[in-house]
Amino acid sequence: MGRRVLVVEDYKDVRKMMRKFFETKGYDVILAKDGYQAVEKAVSEHPDLIIMDIAMPVMDGIQATQAIRQHEDLSDIPIVALTAYADFYDERAREVGCNDVIQKPVDFRKLEPIVSNYMH
Repeated sequence: MGRRVLVVEDYKDVRKMMRKFFETKGYDVILAKDGYQAVEKAVSEHPDLIIMDIAMPVMDGIQATQAIRQHEDLSDIPIVALTAYADFYDERAREVGCNDVIQKPVDFRKLEPIVSNYMH
């Protein structure tokens, strides 16, 4: 079984870009389009890393992270938050259990070392 990344993002184009990025690095990719799906898939798939958009419909990334962190067996999965409003969300995201916060639009050169850090 390969290393698995759950990408949570409400924009289809960004999900596609992220999938391509992770697949070219040899990861298996699980996709979710909102926080509700994120929690469902984290519970059922147990990914090795979660990339969590913060601003989403249905359930945002803050609520989804809180819900995921309530599951004891998911509490050690690294969660990297993505947000266009890093200044605003950085502290809040970390408070609820995100391990890192990345500014959107995503700079894949900055994302790669962060991913490598959590995947090794």
